Amino acid sequence: MKLYGALISPFVRKIAVVATEKGISWELARGGPGSGDPDFLAASPLGKIPAIDDDGFTLADSSAIALYLDAKYPEPRLIPQDPQGLGRVMFFDEFGDTVLGGAGLKVLFNRLVGPKLLKVGGDEAVAAQGEAELPRWTDWLESVVPSEGWLMGADFTLADISVAALFRSIEYVGLGIDAAARPKTAAWYERVKARPSWAAVAEQEDAFAKRIMALAEG
Repeated sequence: MKLYGALISPFVRKIAVVATEKGISWELARGGPGSGDPDFLAASPLGKIPAIDDDGFTLADSSAIALYLDAKYPEPRLIPQDPQGLGRVMFFDEFGDTVLGGAGLKVLFNRLVGPKLLKVGGDEAVAAQGEAELPRWTDWLESVVPSEGWLMGADFTLADISVAALFRSIEYVGLGIDAAARPKTAAWYERVKARPSWAAVAEQEDAFAKRIMALAEG
């Protein structure tokens, strides 16, 4: 499977971990806003990442891709099929993408991606706004994350992947989880990082991270 995007993106990372958890072979391909690559644009008409090409079937949007992959490759199941479980997992997916991500990505883009990687500048006021918004949502997460297991209980699901993917991205701008202030969240995140699927993707990302951080410092 071809996966368009870069692993610094929580949305691309989400799909990389989902695919790895399921044993799906994937390779990264370049794509993103401003790309004129016709294969990428065919897979992602809106020009956003991630997008996939799975043996000729193309699809964009991380949540849509996760639903597709879980339906086509149901083992292990990452999205419950019962109504309550399905709804709850998709709630956490939305929380990671648009609420936690809405705050954290303001910081990531305006302090790293825009000014240092894309060389298009950044807005520090927006970054500061995002940083100020984060505690509200990380405090809420601390109030609901279990002391053991996963966000949905005994089963590791898309909920864990989606939320953890955002935390990995904002580590690039020094916004890791404060274990003293949010011990349950920090312990849960360590459990996620110990998953073989997460570790395999992280190993690939680490090599990429060294290159982009060197570029950012250059």
